[in-house]
Amino acid sequence: MDKKRYRAAVEAILFACAEPISAQQIAQAVGADVFEIQQTLVNLKAEYSRQGRGICLLQLEDRWQMAARTEYLSMIQTVMATKKNTPLSPAALEVLAIIAYNQPVSRAFVEQVRGVDSSSTIQKLIQKGLVEEAGRLDLPGRPLSFRTTDVFLRTFGLSGLEELPPLHEHKGEIQAPSAPEQVSLFEEELPSEEFI
Repeated sequence: MDKKRYRAAVEAILFACAEPISAQQIAQAVGADVFEIQQTLVNLKAEYSRQGRGICLLQLEDRWQMAARTEYLSMIQTVMATKKNTPLSPAALEVLAIIAYNQPVSRAFVEQVRGVDSSSTIQKLIQKGLVEEAGRLDLPGRPLSFRTTDVFLRTFGLSGLEELPPLHEHKGEIQAPSAPEQVSLFEEELPSEEFI
């Protein structure tokens, strides 16, 4: 691999990693000499600074991390706040209700109740802090389970799950259907996954 390809590989790794990473880890990943990777990192840092880019390269002792420049922090916070405060879609509310009333539950349970793949909706609820992983269930395959968080309680003005409104005339759990098309939490069936 030539120097141009090393540089591109280093940039790709730094961009993809959310955590600081050492030059040694990068060198192992691209099959290069550690010294050569360190030199590439130093050159990238200088290049980003010289060109006045919106990103910079931070050196944290022996680790490196790509980051946004601090002068753009307020703009980034504005965008992140807007994204975080986006209203929940009907699909997200449906998944949230299933988890809230039946927690801890597996993704398979949620999908059986809804009759549609719900993995992306669950991940978006996790990103918003409304849902979190709750360990593994004692079922075949030991699937991950999910539960609501304190953020969920605060968002919906609840002090505890016992304050959730009853589903129908009496409080109770949503039962898994014998066939997916037999259950819907809302009047209308959602034909496909909707985005948050």
